[in-house]
Amino acid sequence: MECNDPKCPVHGGLKYRGIQLEGKVVSDKAKKTVIVEVDYAKYVYKYERSLRKRSRIPAHNPDCINAKVNDTVNVAETRRLSKTKTFVVTGVMKK
Repeated sequence: MECNDPKCPVHGGLKYRGIQLEGKVVSDKAKKTVIVEVDYAKYVYKYERSLRKRSRIPAHNPDCINAKVNDTVNVAETRRLSKTKTFVVTGVMKK
């Protein structure tokens, strides 16, 4: 599906670089924006244990990709797109 979104990494001119993460979409209520939850482990030296943490990342969701809630997606860091968005959805791994 062809899209006319200039902020689309596939059909538009948006370049991405830096961090690339995989996470689960937990919200798609905002227009062209999804909230992606990324789980990771942080080691705590004092207790010699790993701590499970999660991060919620707002990402631009182009019309051609159209990720929905509970989808597993790839997100990549890009230039700042708005006040809170610095990531863009580059693909859906699992619906």
